[in-house]
Amino acid sequence: MVKIIKVTGESLSPFFLPGDYVLIGKCSYLFGPVSKGDIVVFTHPSYGLMIKEVDKINAELQQIHVKGSHPFSVESAQIGPIPTADILGKVVWHFKNLNRTN
Repeated sequence: MVKIIKVTGESLSPFFLPGDYVLIGKCSYLFGPVSKGDIVVFTHPSYGLMIKEVDKINAELQQIHVKGSHPFSVESAQIGPIPTADILGKVVWHFKNLNRTN
């Protein structure tokens, strides 16, 4: 399964900016399993759809810990670990907004 998602927040700026698009894939046999350093899109009960970098993986508990690159990004330290079942997919392609200045 693949899906295109529009980036709306700045948690991974300056690498991913509002108006960029990402192609996410969920099939681990096609795109590989989620690993530390991957960018993933997931749903959070309080924050909704989020895009973050995988910081740690706890395979036993089927959870990941995430972080952002923006100084004010919400991370697992604030929102807790993310169940792997909530991951919609990992980013396999990044389409930068053509109107970006960087």
